[in-house]
Amino acid sequence: MTEKITTLIEELKTLTLLEAAELVTQIEEVFNVDASTGGGVMMMNNGATTSGEETSVAEEKTEFGLSLDEVPKEKKIAILKVVRTVTELGLKEAKEVVENTPRLLKESLTKDAAEEAKKLLEEAGAKVSLK
Repeated sequence: MTEKITTLIEELKTLTLLEAAELVTQIEEVFNVDASTGGGVMMMNNGATTSGEETSVAEEKTEFGLSLDEVPKEKKIAILKVVRTVTELGLKEAKEVVENTPRLLKESLTKDAAEEAKKLLEEAGAKVSLK
């Protein structure tokens, strides 16, 4: 690899995620190419996300989905009560959810709200996951 290419790669490694996205957009406009269809975008992403800071920014989620994965038969009534509380569903709708697992209960929850609902459901005996 030439010194010029090595220097350029080292510079790319220092870009933030937003800067890397802007760079891709500019390259597409200037060279009239579509980076999403080729292997070049994979190279750009790998170079742009090698530092720990950018990786943690990319992985940090702000919205979560709450999935009811498994309901033991002996805990069904307790879990049904919690599902009604968490989702504000009526008895019939909540019963249908509990009987048809795995099922997404709620979407677009904050991290705190999702963890609180997960904790309540697990205390009642359900197996729950955050998506």
